[in-house]
Amino acid sequence: MIELARRSLLRAPQPSLRFVPVWRRNFLVWKKLAVPSILGNLADPMIYMLGLGYGLGAMLPEVGGVPYIAFLAAGTVCFSTMNSATFEALYSAFSRMHVQKTWDAILNAPLDLDDVVLAELIWAASKSFLSGLAILVVVWLLGLSSSPLSLWVLAIIPLIGLCFGAIGLAITAFATSYDFFMYYFTLVITPMTMLCGVFFPTEQLPAAFQVAANLLPLTHATALVRPLLLGSVPTEIGLHVLVLAAYAAAAFYAALVSFRRRLLN
Repeated sequence: MIELARRSLLRAPQPSLRFVPVWRRNFLVWKKLAVPSILGNLADPMIYMLGLGYGLGAMLPEVGGVPYIAFLAAGTVCFSTMNSATFEALYSAFSRMHVQKTWDAILNAPLDLDDVVLAELIWAASKSFLSGLAILVVVWLLGLSSSPLSLWVLAIIPLIGLCFGAIGLAITAFATSYDFFMYYFTLVITPMTMLCGVFFPTEQLPAAFQVAANLLPLTHATALVRPLLLGSVPTEIGLHVLVLAAYAAAAFYAALVSFRRRLLN
């Protein structure tokens, strides 16, 4: 019996299109506060981009052959997408699962936990797409990118959202309170933001830190977005996409197994 229960927990994801109503429910709730939500997600990365880009950028020579604010713009798109997906998969998903008991109510309908977790992931990616798009529109309006290749960033933003949304859900599965998330932000998100090419080229880092940075998903996100915004085709596209997709798939599976253990036992 123990072995059977373990196999049930570890079984492959079996999602269905029944996740769509759950996604729609989250969308309808968010729509009531859409404007302050978008402004809240937009403010932090915008401050970084404009403050550092124009302030610090005025004292710096070109970085990577372009003005610093143009260099920073790509990192800000990735940072904004990561932040939005992370907050949604942590705080909002935890509220629905643990505080409001929304998941318990949903699971009384003919839905599986797999559908609910998938809906949370797709919703986190959807919301993060709006944040990344908002920054991208500002980048275009400021004339920091005029290349037609920058339109391909619209295809990369959802992948970034899926990646960090899945990682966030894996963390949420172990959370006992909102305070738990501070460990993740302090020990993972903040160091990753510093190391992964958001604010400066990873080539400036010591060799050991470069190795660490190359293992982190945000590095691969910036490696895809920055060349496109600057008008060139990224190198090793397949590798970067594969790393982001692998993080998303592995983290989603880990989150699902952990939620099964937490909620179904």
